[in-house]
Amino acid sequence: MGDVLSTHLDDARRQHIAEKTGKILTEFLQFYEDQYGVALFNSMRHEIEGTGLPQAQLLWRKVPLDERIIFSGNLFQYQEDSKKWRNRFSLVPHNYGLVLYDNKVAYERQVPPRAVINSAGYKILTSVDQYLELIGNSLPGTTAKSGSTPILKCPTQFPLILWHPYARHYYFCMMTEAEQDKWQAVLQDCIRHCNNGIPEDSKVEGPAFTDAIRMYRQSKELYGTWEMLCGNEVQILSNLVMEELGPELKAELGPRLKGKPQERQRQWIQISDAVYRMVYEQAKARFEEVLSKVQQMRPAMQAVIRTDMDQIITSKEHLASKIRAFILPKAEVCVRNHVQPYIPSILEALMVPTSQGFTEVRDVFFKEVTDMNLNVINEGGIDKLGEYMEKLSRLAYHPLKMQSCYEKMESLRLDGLQQRFDVSSTSVFKQRAQIHMREQMDNAVYTFETLLHQELGKGPTKEELCKSIQRVLERVLKKYDYDSSSVRKRFFREALLQVSIPFLLKKLGPTCKSELPRFQELIFEDFAKFILVENTYEEVVLQTVMKDILQAVKEAAVQRKHNLYRDSMVMHNSDPNLHLLAEGAPIDWGEEYSNSGGGGSPSPSTPEAATLSEKRRRAKQVVSVVQDEEAGLPFEASPEPPSPASPDSVTEIQGLLAQGLRAESPPPASPLLNGAPAGESPQPEAAPEASSPPASPRQHLLPGKAVDLGPPKPSDQETGEQVSSPSSHPALHTTTEDSAGVQTEF
Repeated sequence: MGDVLSTHLDDARRQHIAEKTGKILTEFLQFYEDQYGVALFNSMRHEIEGTGLPQAQLLWRKVPLDERIIFSGNLFQYQEDSKKWRNRFSLVPHNYGLVLYDNKVAYERQVPPRAVINSAGYKILTSVDQYLELIGNSLPGTTAKSGSTPILKCPTQFPLILWHPYARHYYFCMMTEAEQDKWQAVLQDCIRHCNNGIPEDSKVEGPAFTDAIRMYRQSKELYGTWEMLCGNEVQILSNLVMEELGPELKAELGPRLKGKPQERQRQWIQISDAVYRMVYEQAKARFEEVLSKVQQMRPAMQAVIRTDMDQIITSKEHLASKIRAFILPKAEVCVRNHVQPYIPSILEALMVPTSQGFTEVRDVFFKEVTDMNLNVINEGGIDKLGEYMEKLSRLAYHPLKMQSCYEKMESLRLDGLQQRFDVSSTSVFKQRAQIHMREQMDNAVYTFETLLHQELGKGPTKEELCKSIQRVLERVLKKYDYDSSSVRKRFFREALLQVSIPFLLKKLGPTCKSELPRFQELIFEDFAKFILVENTYEEVVLQTVMKDILQAVKEAAVQRKHNLYRDSMVMHNSDPNLHLLAEGAPIDWGEEYSNSGGGGSPSPSTPEAATLSEKRRRAKQVVSVVQDEEAGLPFEASPEPPSPASPDSVTEIQGLLAQGLRAESPPPASPLLNGAPAGESPQPEAAPEASSPPASPRQHLLPGKAVDLGPPKPSDQETGEQVSSPSSHPALHTTTEDSAGVQTEF
């Protein structure tokens, strides 16, 4: 790998890449600085004038899944340096960074992980053929001949490949189709969460950044949705640079790559990944510098806005009226001829899968609560309530139970409309709707928890508890129906705008955009940071199509075809003190309602009484493991089995994997689905005792120092892996670029 990079990425080329990256970043960051003042003004105006949105009936959890583990288990990973498959213990913490360890013993001994993968921008492929097709398309002229050795061989029929257009790829495989399906659901949840990397509560920096991205791409005549608007700001900015830099490097370096098609493909993946890292580091430094600059300017800008808010609003409305008079006739004709006829069909295509998904959320919630109610009646009443409520509280973050809701969106198609409106992919709409589903599920669960906890304060009997659960469930379902209707209508409006506005701007650009600079003289110099002609122009264009979009959504609600409430339907808060209940401390069901008389191991009297490994094992987990392959191993890690004579022999690799499974995994007593017997709900592996404190985020410290035991915090980077020798134990070391055997990755 080093020879490939030193040959094709010498000092001169690296300098050229840095200069090109710096030029793109400078241009973009000017857009960002301009948009920051506009976003700050809009945020402060919004605080004063209010939203006008209907009041939500459901509560929301302020700290969802703090210090929880979503999923853990074993899978096989392909090591590119040794060209061998290795068994890895993997877990997904509450922040959705996939963490890979050598084995479960290494995890329990706090050995630094092999990798922490932030999956923003990745796609999951479930077949090697899909992967080979993408690789062949990424570098023209490298499609392997039929019958030749492919770039990757999978020893089983159940691969999962994480593919990224610029960064390195990750190769995994499972032994059964059931494991593949579960890991696919888990990894897709990771991607969905990591793609949504800009915090929702960022009212200034977030909108400023996304608007700057849109403005920059429109300045390059790139309109429509962008599939790589994924991850946090630095990741998105790196994707933006690579969008321009990648084709140039491909055209320049592609013809110079030597070897067979598979070898040239492998070389290009290595080069692209190395360039992506260089771009990332440069983008991170520049963005942090500019972010610090605008944040230092923020107090002064806020003072001007507070003092001159009315004058700024008046000035902006005057500018908008002039722009409206200029473009309105052209915009109305464009909307009438090119957008209005297609709004109903776009809306219908969005409504069907989205409403099915939200209905499935309601059904899953109803089923889980009803099953819990039956179990409480049949298994001891309130003594078992804490155990069941612990599971229910994590329902929205259970990727397997939520999968039936998410998969409804996979049927979304905009056939015929996608090319007309320059929609590169429907994935942006699918993932946004799925995030709304998860939020609404968690809101419903949290509201149910809060109301039930209030009922339990009355000391109900077993029969009364059953009736209370049913009564609270009915109240929450009514609130859910109202809130889900509001959320879906807002999603439909936003999606229709996201489809139509870029199309209109592109259509109107040739006749209108060249005339915009003359409106600059209408803005007072003191207000120039808060009012931009380009933004005001877009707002005017939005207003021309907004009335048609609102009318279409309103008519859909009147038809009640998809269980939408009419806009005139206002649900008055039947629980005026409900939001006050949410202000209290989070409910710890295991602590308050644990079954102390059960057969489980007693909790230690003090946190100090538990060993480090016991604390790790008791970490609360949403889903139990796929396989607990390390359960029978002693504390010391045993040496790995001998490597096959030929790593390229699929038969030998399959034999090695089967041998590893027989050696490490005790046979299950019954068919296992994710660590739980088939037909039963998954049980968390080694659930925590009530008095156990939650694990804290990991901190890498010097040997001999106290160590926090929580999973590593996923960042926008990953820790790469080097395969250690089979006979040696993993060494404790910090995960930095200079540490032996570890490299920093994205």
